[in-house]
Amino acid sequence: MTRRCELTGKSVMTGNNVSHAKNRNRRRFLPNLNQVTLLSEILSQKVYLRVSANALRSVEHRGGLDEFLIKESSENLSQKALEIKKRVIKAKLQAAAEQVQVLAQ
Repeated sequence: MTRRCELTGKSVMTGNNVSHAKNRNRRRFLPNLNQVTLLSEILSQKVYLRVSANALRSVEHRGGLDEFLIKESSENLSQKALEIKKRVIKAKLQAAAEQVQVLAQ
């Protein structure tokens, strides 16, 4: 399992530990990943994802998982998140079409 956020694509970065004497040793900066359960309101189901703490804040800021996936670029999302995004968009379009039919009657 890679150390990569499934929603934002944030992954491991590299850099240096620098001592007081300016000695440099290579190190890795790991993202703050958490296994979380998010609720998709449109799909009415729970989704298990491994996301960074920053992505979790972004999901809450944008109004939930569904809105986040719709607005987020597909190149940042993992394969699992892309499949969820496609299902959310399809369900949202279907709900909108049903509303139009109800209003037309």
